[in-house]
Amino acid sequence: MRARAGRTAHPPRLRPKGCLKPDDALDWADSALDAVLTRVAATRAEVGERFPLYADPHSGRWKTTARGSWTGGFWAGLLWLLARHTEAPSDREAARACTSRLADWAGADTSTRGLILWYGTVFADGGMRIRNQGARACRDAFDPELGLVPWGSAFGGPRLMARVDGVPGMVPLLATVDVEAARSHLRRHLDLCLGSQPSSWSWLHAEATGWTACADPPSGWSRGPAWLLLALAEGACLPDGDSYAELADTLTPASPVPLADTAHPGGPLDTSAAAITALALLRLGRRDRAVGVLKVLVDRHLTADGRLLDGCYDLTAGTAVRHELIWGDFFLAYALTELTGRVDGGTG
Repeated sequence: MRARAGRTAHPPRLRPKGCLKPDDALDWADSALDAVLTRVAATRAEVGERFPLYADPHSGRWKTTARGSWTGGFWAGLLWLLARHTEAPSDREAARACTSRLADWAGADTSTRGLILWYGTVFADGGMRIRNQGARACRDAFDPELGLVPWGSAFGGPRLMARVDGVPGMVPLLATVDVEAARSHLRRHLDLCLGSQPSSWSWLHAEATGWTACADPPSGWSRGPAWLLLALAEGACLPDGDSYAELADTLTPASPVPLADTAHPGGPLDTSAAAITALALLRLGRRDRAVGVLKVLVDRHLTADGRLLDGCYDLTAGTAVRHELIWGDFFLAYALTELTGRVDGGTG
């Protein structure tokens, strides 16, 4: 019998900047966070009710989607960070409205519901109904024979797949209703992704042949280890989850900002992977290493108006290879929020 609703995570609370004890050593992080949140306000004015996806590095104009796709939760999360920063009723209402537009994803057949629903509500003072619906739907989609929630059919292609980007967010989301399912989902992906050399980040399951590694995304993909490291940090928050942290060093890149694909040493970097890694390292108690990553991001890749550039969406397809990415902005803001002490509690 599965364990139900064990120790669960509660969303962090953002403390207003004025409530903090000054720390001159983190002035750079405070200033960077202020810049990113100022950019959020400008983005909201530009995109209206649509969801930003990636922005041109020169003009700053956003490519948007109507429903948010797998990145919609990051925009909702940024709006909640802004609302908690300003405490303005209009900002809070905008965040609530954006979260409500994520409701259709609760029943969508995709393991990226973790990214959408966990990170879309992690700073919210509402939205728990949507999160709870999604958590129960994900538990119902859990396949005990495969030991995971399948990748799903919402974005087309085979349903019975395992992809590394279906793990972060899904671990704490599942844990709110079924801790054992959350553990199993993480363990299965760890076994698959790290059980082959080189690592494979996507797997297809067939009844006759079992699991087969897929070539896309490639083994050198920057966000493969970053997503899995973030999932490890989430798993470490589960009961008896301390052992997950032991794998952190194997997933942390040597360079603060990794190449988008290690097979292309002359190719673009991926700051979004670095931002994900920084948050995961903070969550795992590796503060010094996280600060080193964040300093590089802020000093070399963050513009004065709060745009984190040099993110790579999809190098293989040539899509937004040196751009501002909405999840890059989100994870940078989240990590800076936690580093500066403007977050209180939680395990997001």
